[in-house]
Amino acid sequence: MIKEVIVVEGRDDITAVKKAVDAEVIAVGGFGINKKVIDRIKEAQKRQGVIVLTDPDFAGEKIRKIISKRVQGIKHAYISQKDGTKDGDIGVENAEPEIIIRALEFAKCEVKEKRDEFNVDDMIFFGLTGNNNSKEKRDKLGNELGIGYCNAAQFLTRLNNYGITKKEFIEAINKIDREK
Repeated sequence: MIKEVIVVEGRDDITAVKKAVDAEVIAVGGFGINKKVIDRIKEAQKRQGVIVLTDPDFAGEKIRKIISKRVQGIKHAYISQKDGTKDGDIGVENAEPEIIIRALEFAKCEVKEKRDEFNVDDMIFFGLTGNNNSKEKRDKLGNELGIGYCNAAQFLTRLNNYGITKKEFIEAINKIDREK
């Protein structure tokens, strides 16, 4: 599994990256990059490191510069316009898995063991799935831990991929439970 969180522009890019490697991926939503997304990228950088892989076009470079300006110490992966073009459309989503792997290798990505510190039993035990207020609790906990809101399956993946410790998790759970 790739240690760093990979930052891409959109959902189709996520699909292309996940076809190539096992990694946590954040989509910025193109020029819709906002403070919430930047904060999530900062948290990812702090915990695991970040590799930015944007489209090889003007918009992709502009997004890359915005992220670089706001998040220090990130790595950059690049694909060529030739490797990212299909039927006149330019983007990471058009790159073959081998091209994406090579770009990440050139960016000096690190590999780590897949982590399974948290499991479905934890999600059920702490009320993060299966309860009427699970969605709200995941939202509060995601904000507290800096990993954002998502469905239960993705939340479990983020807990493991972002390197959240049991201690951090319990402290955050206790904090949001006290705030009720």
